[in-house]
Amino acid sequence: MPITSKTFVRSTALLLLVGLLALLGIVGTNVWLVERSQVYFDEVLEGRVARRAAVDLRTTLQDAETGQRGYIITQEEKYLEPYEQALPKIEAELAELRDVLAPYPEAAAPLDKLEADIRFKLNELAETVDLVRQGNVDAAIEQVRTDAGKAAMDSSRQFLEALLQAVDNRLAEGVTNQRNTTSALRWVSIIGGLFILIVVAGAIWTVLSYMQELAQARRAIEEANASLEERVRERTSDLGKANEEIQRFAYIVTHDLRAPLVNVMGFTSELETSVATLRDYMASHPPEATPAYEEARLAATEDLPEAVTFIRAATRKMDGLINAILKISREGRRQLKPEMLDLAEVIEATAAAVHHQVADKDGRINTDVRVAKLVTDKLSLEQVLGNLLDNAIKYQQPERPLVVEIRARHLPGNRVAIEVQDNGRGIADTDHERVFELFRRSGSQNQPGEGIGLAHVRTMVRSLGGDITLSSKLGEGTTFIINLPRDVRSYLGNTGQ
Repeated sequence: MPITSKTFVRSTALLLLVGLLALLGIVGTNVWLVERSQVYFDEVLEGRVARRAAVDLRTTLQDAETGQRGYIITQEEKYLEPYEQALPKIEAELAELRDVLAPYPEAAAPLDKLEADIRFKLNELAETVDLVRQGNVDAAIEQVRTDAGKAAMDSSRQFLEALLQAVDNRLAEGVTNQRNTTSALRWVSIIGGLFILIVVAGAIWTVLSYMQELAQARRAIEEANASLEERVRERTSDLGKANEEIQRFAYIVTHDLRAPLVNVMGFTSELETSVATLRDYMASHPPEATPAYEEARLAATEDLPEAVTFIRAATRKMDGLINAILKISREGRRQLKPEMLDLAEVIEATAAAVHHQVADKDGRINTDVRVAKLVTDKLSLEQVLGNLLDNAIKYQQPERPLVVEIRARHLPGNRVAIEVQDNGRGIADTDHERVFELFRRSGSQNQPGEGIGLAHVRTMVRSLGGDITLSSKLGEGTTFIINLPRDVRSYLGNTGQ
């Protein structure tokens, strides 16, 4: 199934979105797993610290008890060394253990009992050592045999053993959790990487498929263009020949029409002379009171002169129409002469030609030309601009001064636009296209004309490879937009002129 441009954009966007969501999911999961792993690591680290503190305290208490028992049995001071070395450590190790278990409120009460047992045991150890030093060994032994110190020591050892067991369990659980987290992190990375690879592969496949189809479409277009150019040349040549035939036919028709028209105009002059003679005859003879005389007088003085006037007006109008057709026909047969023009100079010269007509009524012509050079037929361009300026002057609004704006700018495709804007009476929406038709006029017919001006303008513009359109609002003004190639030679080369 061919991949359309819209499908390609949607597919690529969807794949990118899926890839982005997958990447965000992988990154988010990895961050969460790393955080969990860090939590488990911290728990293992805390457990090790707690275990070391418990083991150190248990070992120190055992050293103190061992030193006390050896001294009681031997009464030699060297056996007191473990006892004396252990005493200063016990307080620090007990404080360290309390700090380690501070985050756990449930350990507060057992810790208080442990501290009380240790205090009791340390007091018992100190008393027995003092008794032996005083030489009262039997009393020291008797105090040991009460088993009160042993009970305190057993209670302390039991707490520390339970603590060590809980810590060991916590360490084992933390290590297991770390192992599971690391495994999950590994699988998430592997699966996520595979998923991203699939998305990337899908995107690459889509792009390659689309590029392949574009290449195929480009080849098809090139093949079509190759044949299209040949067909265009053939049809352009046929159109050129047909246009020449139409122009030749129009010339022949108007030429053939002019001969009988000249005859009609000649006979009208003779008829006018005869009527004048008859009118003079009727005026020089006395009137007769007969119906026939009255009818003859009316015919000679009123009916015949009026008929001659109508005939002369009709022939004059027909002569104007024939001249208009001949003008358009001759313009179509004229060989264009492309030359490099300074568009600003051409526009300024055309505006200067009608400046006095505009200035007489307090009007003005403004120009804004942003196109430097133009290759076209100078005479045709001058006639086009001259016709548009004449129209602006002819159809201006009487109650306001005429303002004409002439602008020129570049267009894409190596073309230019020339705009002629006026503030005249404007053209009704329904007549925007009709005014370019031959012998068609718009609005009130209070100005002389045959309705060929704009038709002639469009013919000349199209002969230059362009087109002309207009935008207008009745009562506000009209803007004519001329679209031309920057170099008419490219157009003439295609048409074979």
